[in-house]
Amino acid sequence: MRNRVPILTYVIAALLVVFFLWPVLYVVFSSFKPASELRMHIPTFFPKDWTLRNFIHVTQLGSFQNYILNSLIVAVSSTALAILINTMAGYALAKFRFKGDTVILIIILSTIMLPLEVIMIPISRIIRIFGLYNTLWALIIPPAATPAGIFLMRQFLLTIPDDLIESARIDGASEWRIFYSIIVPNAKPAIATIAIFSFMWRWNDYVWPLIAIRSPRLYTLQLGISTLGGQYTTDWSSLLAMTTISMVPMLIVFLIFQRYFVQGTVETGMKG
Repeated sequence: MRNRVPILTYVIAALLVVFFLWPVLYVVFSSFKPASELRMHIPTFFPKDWTLRNFIHVTQLGSFQNYILNSLIVAVSSTALAILINTMAGYALAKFRFKGDTVILIIILSTIMLPLEVIMIPISRIIRIFGLYNTLWALIIPPAATPAGIFLMRQFLLTIPDDLIESARIDGASEWRIFYSIIVPNAKPAIATIAIFSFMWRWNDYVWPLIAIRSPRLYTLQLGISTLGGQYTTDWSSLLAMTTISMVPMLIVFLIFQRYFVQGTVETGMKG
């Protein structure tokens, strides 16, 4: 009986993996199909005639390289800012005691319940006031600090012993020295978690760039993919190829930070 429980668990896990990956794999395999196969009445999962023409056609589009570059600039810059701001804020809330720190934490956490649809109009007005509308800065700055990232970093930094920080202060280390010599090296799992989610959110973001960007030369990859679908016709071959290409950077980022990811998500809930 004991041996049946793990087997059942593995079977259920395998079925869930297949269930969630099936649409993704269908998109990937369909991107290698010629246009004639995509228009078949009875679609097939695997291509009958494998072809790279869809990818070649997409990469030859003059705007494709621009979409990729804009998305990389936004995702990398916003992720770097998110790591810096969330780590500093999490450090302050985890290791410093000051008047109103609990209230500040509650206010930050309460904003998690606010969807983008509620705050997009105020944010849009703010970026217009500062002259950031229709610039890449409008996509980089607003999501730089997130309540979820601050909370995640705070929870992780609570697991670092206070004695380690006090010893450094006794030895004469400044707060900046403690931050980049003790906090940052020990917070790598949490930083990796923030990096993965921040890059994924910025790379896949569609609604906010649609609001903040007007010029086609500043379109991100997701906005560029949307231009392939017209009112009467849709270039499915190019759309599927571009969608498949858009998955590659996220996969690379996850493979780079994967060894820290699980450790970070587990340890953030060890202390409250």
